[in-house]
Amino acid sequence: MAQFASIISDIEAATGHSLQQAEITSIGGGCINSAFRLDNGKEQYFVKVNSPNLSAMFEAEAHGLQEMKATDSVRIPDVISYGVADGHSYLALEYIPLGSLRGQAAALLGQQLAQMHKVKQPYFGWHRDNTIGSTPQINERHHNWLEFWQQERLGQQLQFAARNGFGGRLQSQGEKLVQNLGALLDGYSPQPALLHGDLWGGNAAADDRGNPVIFDPACYYGDREADLAMTELFGGFGHDFFAAYQTEYPVDNGYPTRKTLYNLYHILNHLNLFGGGYLGQAESMIDRLLAQI
Repeated sequence: MAQFASIISDIEAATGHSLQQAEITSIGGGCINSAFRLDNGKEQYFVKVNSPNLSAMFEAEAHGLQEMKATDSVRIPDVISYGVADGHSYLALEYIPLGSLRGQAAALLGQQLAQMHKVKQPYFGWHRDNTIGSTPQINERHHNWLEFWQQERLGQQLQFAARNGFGGRLQSQGEKLVQNLGALLDGYSPQPALLHGDLWGGNAAADDRGNPVIFDPACYYGDREADLAMTELFGGFGHDFFAAYQTEYPVDNGYPTRKTLYNLYHILNHLNLFGGGYLGQAESMIDRLLAQI
């Protein structure tokens, strides 16, 4: 308790609940953060911690959770508090016991995600930058989707890759793709929809009543197909999810090509986060896209 005393005091101040006798249980926080559960026998909270210089990352995540929750669509954990205390940056959330996403829960998520994607803005981007994993995600506002994806998504990741030592063919072919992106998006004008931004299977689950829950966002306003594409990148969502989404909010016929384009962003990010094991996949995706230009 002593090592997190100030964080616990912040949560007590935000909730009005005493946590002085709470039990602290370490739980999986992913590959970026450490996490624990606070349980006083009545209330439970999920707390993520990291180094104090990463407080902006948690602040942006809190803003994303709050913006998604305001759509009143998918269940989103309540934000309790966030800040810097006890030598850590932290984010405290409502604790939700989670199970696997399947069957009716997956179908409901498809429907509810489609409803969230109907929340629009007149621009692509967001009111602030955030992170995708631990990589900076630049959300400079644009009114043109092509320019946004060129400059703030593929262009940024290729720059990060160059700094990380991935040059050569990745850069030459990647730059060629960026310069010719208009050919892939010709005649396509998506509306800026509120996106989760990092919607892989590890960031979606079901609560104990079978309601879908999504968390760990990297929010911005963009083409809704970018969220859908990532749900297909690593699996875990299934046919019921896609069928329900398509019924609620059908996608355009050109989605299969754009899916590869949007998932290239995440594979480049994985290359930058985890190293050269993703280089071949990134280059192969670029080659497939260039072949369609």
